[in-house]
Amino acid sequence: MSRARVKICGITSIEDALAVVDAGAEALGLVFYAASPRAVTIMQARAIALAAGPFTVVTGLFVNADPEFVDAVLKQVPLQLLQFHGDEDLDYCESFARPYMKAIRMRPELDVAATIAEYPSASGILLDAYRPGVPGGTGETFDWARVPRQSAKPLVLAGGLTAANVSDAIRATQVYGVDVSGGVESAPGKKDHGKITSFINNVRFAAS
Repeated sequence: MSRARVKICGITSIEDALAVVDAGAEALGLVFYAASPRAVTIMQARAIALAAGPFTVVTGLFVNADPEFVDAVLKQVPLQLLQFHGDEDLDYCESFARPYMKAIRMRPELDVAATIAEYPSASGILLDAYRPGVPGGTGETFDWARVPRQSAKPLVLAGGLTAANVSDAIRATQVYGVDVSGGVESAPGKKDHGKITSFINNVRFAAS
């Protein structure tokens, strides 16, 4: 199998961004959701995005954000991908004319395939653990058997991933990519560079 791609989310400093890039992650995430302990300002995000270099997919994460706020971010921060973690519908996701990834929280009753089909223009679909009232970053896993083996869209697995379980997760799901935040931190919003390296090494190990 080919190696799963890696996105490290919740970056709050240039130092952590450079550690992510140096470790070989394909993407990093900037959180534009004020309730998150990993939220960044537009100016912080701009500095991080400019430091990341041209070959890293800088992703902006939004949760039911006012379109005017998203537009304000896009005017100042060079984002290559938008990630929507709320209840955004197709028209909203498409309205910014940028590649986007839609996050789906894996509620017990959710028809996963039908929900993926609601976003035909998405670059990818992120599958995350579900906790009522929490849009992401729960640190919890979900039943990986629910990940569709056949999908019209690249699938990204999130929720409770760490260096200890990411190889098993990839082998169980055969996903396009994995997304981690809390699993590579020493504290919310502060990345542990050793954990980042271990995580990515174990992603590579899963493909061997």
